[in-house]
Amino acid sequence: MTRKIIPVILESPFKGDDWSKTERNIEYARLCMRDCLMRGEAPYASHLLYTQHNVLDDKNPEERKLGITAGFAWRYFAKKTVVYTDFGISSGVEQGVEDSIEKGIPVEYRKLPQELLKLVLLLFP
Repeated sequence: MTRKIIPVILESPFKGDDWSKTERNIEYARLCMRDCLMRGEAPYASHLLYTQHNVLDDKNPEERKLGITAGFAWRYFAKKTVVYTDFGISSGVEQGVEDSIEKGIPVEYRKLPQELLKLVLLLFP
């Protein structure tokens, strides 16, 4: 029997103070996606998709805004927004939470299970 999977918007920090923090945040978001999948959720993480090479340039303010707006459009299809807080809440995550509240989408705050968080901390001490 197939279990029912619900669509969620995943919010986690993306941009870091330097290259290694951004790389850490990308790995963290991947593990957050894994955590969502293991919970029976289908996560959508626009900050992992739209920031890929040759898609949008997160350093360009206009393209960053376009990526945020495009990501927000998907929120109408989600049953909730899940916010992973192990590394804090960035301004982009705050915008996502505000958008969820405005659209009446429930927001759930969570942390990664310790065994997954340790994987990030081992790679990026």
